[in-house]
Amino acid sequence: MTDETRVLYNETCPVCRFEIGHYRKAALAEDLPLLFDDLTQASAWGVSPEAAAKRLHVMHQGQLLSGIPAFQILWAQLPRWRWVARLTALPLIHPLACAFYDHLMAPILYRAHKRRESAKHLPQ
Repeated sequence: MTDETRVLYNETCPVCRFEIGHYRKAALAEDLPLLFDDLTQASAWGVSPEAAAKRLHVMHQGQLLSGIPAFQILWAQLPRWRWVARLTALPLIHPLACAFYDHLMAPILYRAHKRRESAKHLPQ
């Protein structure tokens, strides 16, 4: 089993790219075993590109996680973000964080992704 944590995210999403860029910078500064893959790597993860575009995925200790549990693993690896991992694990906060991500943030970001993809295929 490896200590590395891999993150699968949507590089074409400006919000995702900004957020992951922040995590990547922190990981590099701390020399942490975090690796970041964009959607083009989804099939190697056993995830369809469509599913990968819908939510963040993390591979940690051989386990594939998505959504808030994936974020929690990622945040737990980053010294300045560990408190967020602990906070979102609290019994009252965890279901609220999951609902917020699953029913609001992830769908909004996914719809924006689909609009960007559609715009790419429009004649100029």
